[in-house]
Amino acid sequence: ENSVQKTCTSYTIDSSDIFNSPYALNLSSFTKLINRLQSMHPEASRDKIVEALQQVRKDNKGMLCGLSISTIEERTSAIL
Repeated sequence: ENSVQKTCTSYTIDSSDIFNSPYALNLSSFTKLINRLQSMHPEASRDKIVEALQQVRKDNKGMLCGLSISTIEERTSAIL
């Protein structure tokens, strides 16, 4: 039997607003996520959105892996 293990790593958001990890969202996905959150919350600055994403990561034991994009959006929206 061939089993596949998922690797879960910690994500960070640096000053360039990019997730740093070989298993992280790629830049395109990150940009789409930010754009969707900006359209959902036009009153929020990009910096505030990034801060909210960092809080979601912190609340999820320092990781975003295992969360779907929609869950990340929902949790970020709740903070915003």
